[in-house]
Amino acid sequence: MQLDATELTPVINRLKRAQGQLAAVTRMMEEGRDCKDIVTQLAAVSKALDRAGFAIIASGLEQCISREDTSLDRKELEKLFLSLA
Repeated sequence: MQLDATELTPVINRLKRAQGQLAAVTRMMEEGRDCKDIVTQLAAVSKALDRAGFAIIASGLEQCISREDTSLDRKELEKLFLSLA
């Protein structure tokens, strides 16, 4: 299943923000910042990545339903969902 890139612009933007957050976490570690601050930022990166993954799967499901795309079966979709759990 090929996803439409134009529909995923918000997801791409979210991933770019997460990339920036991850770079900030690395800098914080290199600077010896407080563990609590580092873990807080790392949790934010993790949540952003999870949300991006769920948005991609939701987009794929919508595409499968609306276009009757049968390239992914139920078992494969379930596996995708569980990979983010």
